[in-house]
Amino acid sequence: MSLTVEQLLNRKRSLLSLEVVAGADGLGREIGAPEVSSPGLALSGYTERFVASRVQVLGQTEISYLASLSDSARAVTLEFLVSSGIPCLFITKGLEPPGGLVEVANRAGVAVLRTPLKTGDFYRRIQPFLEEAFAERTTLHGSLADVYGVGLLFRGPSGIGKSECVLDLVERGHRLVADDLVIAHRRGQDLLIGRGHELQRHHMEIRGVGIIDVRAMFGVRAVRQQKRIEVVVQLEEWREEAEYERTGLETRTTRILDVLVPLVVVPLNPGKNITVIAEVVAMNHLLKYAGVESAADFQRALIDRMAPLQDYLEIDDE
Repeated sequence: MSLTVEQLLNRKRSLLSLEVVAGADGLGREIGAPEVSSPGLALSGYTERFVASRVQVLGQTEISYLASLSDSARAVTLEFLVSSGIPCLFITKGLEPPGGLVEVANRAGVAVLRTPLKTGDFYRRIQPFLEEAFAERTTLHGSLADVYGVGLLFRGPSGIGKSECVLDLVERGHRLVADDLVIAHRRGQDLLIGRGHELQRHHMEIRGVGIIDVRAMFGVRAVRQQKRIEVVVQLEEWREEAEYERTGLETRTTRILDVLVPLVVVPLNPGKNITVIAEVVAMNHLLKYAGVESAADFQRALIDRMAPLQDYLEIDDE
């Protein structure tokens, strides 16, 4: 994803209390990495590990170090910073820029932004934004709902009943995240977050009825902006020749953005209450998360009950 310093400034100016103190011509520079760094040893001349694609932060330690340098040494260091290709510089704690920084930043077209936040607070606030902005993302055809706190992504062919199932769940007190189009992005190694398109909001298409506004109809408590995708519920027409999971001992998975997600395939036939099944899927996932494996526990109980009979048969000589 392409992200410029100006876009970051427009979206986070209030949260980070940002002001531009130099290099306004450089607001169009692109940020090339989701990490935030401090120049560190690069200020003293060791530049082999310096990553110029990251935004750089000057805290009190860096400002104090630069102030301790002679004018000529500081000029060389600042010239290296602004000519290295960095997207921008942040100064924390409302500190004054070191002598010469404003001039070289204006000349090189590198934006210098200042915030009154402490350095640690600044890192904690900006890092999640950058991670989300650079996260891998994809669009999925399906409906995402929050059921008992579990994010269920309903998938299946058009007309199978995904929207109707989620609408029934909303009527039972659960929450809609997105219908028909789900934008999924990955955080870290194994976390998938799903949300709806900003123009779609919380609208649903119900065949025979049309477009409805779930938030207006059921209230703000019936929707949420985003949710972790924790289980994929695949809806499909019942097929006599197909083999479906009967015991739950085998866990199926599917891969989204290279993240493995539990998969539950639910065959549909007349009279099946898919809404209740969806609630059971969510509750069963919560139990597994808590270490309770219902199918495995049942299997162990059967084996324990059959053990005496097996011993008897082994010693029966007839």
